[in-house]
Amino acid sequence: MLGVTLVSQAAGFAALVVAVGVRGEIGGRSFAIGLAAGVGGGLGLAAFYRALSLGTMSVVSPIAACGALVPFVLSLATGERPARIALVGAVAALAGAVLASVEERRAASHAPGRARAVVLAVVAAVALGFFVYFLGLGSREGDALSTLFGARVGSLTVLVVVAALIRAPVRIPRASLAAVVAVGLADVTANVLFAFASRHGLLALVSVLGSLYPVVTVLLAHVLLGERLTRAQRFGVVLALGGVAVIAGA
Repeated sequence: MLGVTLVSQAAGFAALVVAVGVRGEIGGRSFAIGLAAGVGGGLGLAAFYRALSLGTMSVVSPIAACGALVPFVLSLATGERPARIALVGAVAALAGAVLASVEERRAASHAPGRARAVVLAVVAAVALGFFVYFLGLGSREGDALSTLFGARVGSLTVLVVVAALIRAPVRIPRASLAAVVAVGLADVTANVLFAFASRHGLLALVSVLGSLYPVVTVLLAHVLLGERLTRAQRFGVVLALGGVAVIAGA
């Protein structure tokens, strides 16, 4: 899993290198903020995957999905004041994302190491939350491309160090390489869109909307892979979409 993450992150980094080369300049402050975001992102991904190896998705995923609370709370604490109805929509969307991440609990969820998995999932949630906050902050108050470039440098550095420390293999089957590269390009595209949105909307709301990927993942798994949705997941999807509609109409 770490190998896939490294290769996909590297693919996104290559795209950003091209963009920076075309423009020919980097903003120092934005790069530094992005670097802080990337450190959080790299640590968050490493903690998340380690948590998955120790626990189960039904325990780890809902906790990690709560990471959206970090940029939401920080944005409110630093002066953002969304309309009350938008706040209601944001809370509903966050709750929906968490519920959509909940799978059926199985006996494996009580396996040894579950407590460590929970702790690591909390670390992942906080670290990924800081990634989102600093990425949005740097893009809004400075230069988006410099922030994105700094974030990818930071995350790749952390992941390379983690891979070296645990001696994780970084080999990718040739048949899967194109798909992994596509994941990296999709990831960096999502970050670009988030950076753009941060410049045009309140970070408290944008960060919530940008954290609804569990809903999309669950729906794709249901439609393309035929995976069964639990009642909690169905309710979570509806709640999240309702929250998005409320925010959009506020």
